[in-house]
Amino acid sequence: MSADDPRRPDRREFVKAAVAIGGTSALTACLERERRKLQTETASDEIEFPRGSPKTVPTGQHRWGEFLVRDAHGNTVPPQQLVVLGLRYEGSGRPTTDQREQVDDALGTLERAFQWGTGGDAGAAFNRGLLFTLAYSPSYFQTVGDVPDSLVPQSELVAAVDEDPASADTYDAIMLLASDVGAVVLAAEAALFGRTETVNGLAVEATFEGVFSRAGRHTGFIGKGMPADRLDEDRIPEDAPLSMGFKSGFRDNLPSEDRVTIPDGPFAGGTTVASSTLTIDLDRWYDQSHRERVAEMFCPAHDPEAVGETGAKLGADSGVTEDHAESVSEHAAEYGRVGHAQKTARARDEDFEPTILRRTEGIATDVADGVGFQFNSIQAHVEDFIETRRTMNPDEYDDDVAPENHGIADYLDTERRGIYLAPPRSDWALPEV
Repeated sequence: MSADDPRRPDRREFVKAAVAIGGTSALTACLERERRKLQTETASDEIEFPRGSPKTVPTGQHRWGEFLVRDAHGNTVPPQQLVVLGLRYEGSGRPTTDQREQVDDALGTLERAFQWGTGGDAGAAFNRGLLFTLAYSPSYFQTVGDVPDSLVPQSELVAAVDEDPASADTYDAIMLLASDVGAVVLAAEAALFGRTETVNGLAVEATFEGVFSRAGRHTGFIGKGMPADRLDEDRIPEDAPLSMGFKSGFRDNLPSEDRVTIPDGPFAGGTTVASSTLTIDLDRWYDQSHRERVAEMFCPAHDPEAVGETGAKLGADSGVTEDHAESVSEHAAEYGRVGHAQKTARARDEDFEPTILRRTEGIATDVADGVGFQFNSIQAHVEDFIETRRTMNPDEYDDDVAPENHGIADYLDTERRGIYLAPPRSDWALPEV
C-alpha cells in the first residue's frame, strides 16, 4: 500500500480510536485523517459531505436497505462505523409539545445535514452519508404512560433467552448512528448534544439537551480486512470482515424490510430493535480447524472448500436449506457438531424467510477485556428475536453434542442486551401509546 492509501492500517486504527473516544477533539482529528479518503480538499480547507433532505428519507427509520452499499453478489454491506448511544429521558411524565418539537427538530437537522446513507445510489462503493434510528425502551413508555404490547421489560427479555439478569439494559432509549465515515457519526453525535454550532455547514438550532442525557456509549466497526488489522489474533483471515472470520450477510438469511415492519397498531410502519454488546472467546474459536469452524458457523454438511476462507465463495446464498434446519439431530449424531446458521434457520417462517434482520454489527471497541461484538437487529415482533436467539442455545436440543461444538453460542457472553421500539418517522419524537 502507498503512504496515501486510505486503507492503510494506521489510518483505520486512528479512525477506530477516534470514534471510540468521541468528542469534538476526536471529530477534528478524524476529519483531518479521513481527508484523503473523502477527496474533498478545497480552497477553504473544509470538508463537506453530501447533504440530505427529509423528502428523500423513507417513512420508516429502519428502512436502510436501498441506501446501503452492496457487494458483487448483491448482499447489503453494513456501515463500517457504528455508534450506539444509550439515552436517559430527563422528563418525569408525559412529554410536552415543546419537548417533542425539540427532538423532532434535532433529528430533522441530521436529515438535512447528511444524505440518507448512499443517497440511493445503487452502484455506490462507499457510504458517505448517515443512517440513524431512535428507538424507545419499555422504561420510557412506562414513564410517559402505557407500555405498547410490542415490548416486554428488559428483564423478561434476557430471562426469555436464558441470559444473566445483570445484562439487561437500563436505557430509556437508544440512538443508532452509522456511516462508512467516522467523522460523520462523530459530527452527528456532537450536534445532538450541542457540542458544535454547525454540522456539515448547517446551523444546529435544536439538540437533545434537557430531554435526553447520554447514559452509555457503545461503538463498533466492520469491514473487509479490519479485524486482521486491528485485533491481537493472527489467525483471523486477512480479508475477513468480522472477528470470527466469516461474512454474515447473505440474501437468503436477511428478510425483507417489509417482513420486519410492524404491520398494525399504534406504531404500524415502525419496528423493534434488539441491541446487544457481546464478548467472543476468539482464542478458543481459532484453536479449531477451518473445517470445524465452517461446521459450527454454517452447517457440518457444508464443504469447507465451497465456503472458502471467509465465506465469500458462497456468493449470495449461505447454502443453508430447510433440510439442514430439520436435520440438527441427525447431524449431531453423524458429525458430533451442529451449525449456528442451520439452528437459527429453524426460526424462519412458513416461507422459510428469516424473521430478524441484522441492522448493524461489528467489532466492539468499548469492552474492557477481550474481543467484543456489537449486534443490532430489527424485527416486527419481540417474539421473533426471542425465538431466533433461543435456537442458538445448546440446551434447546436433545442430543449429546458438547456446548463448544453446538454452533457459536458457547463462544459468546452477553455484556448488555435490550429491546426497543423504533416508531415511524411521523412519530419518532417522544411517542406515546
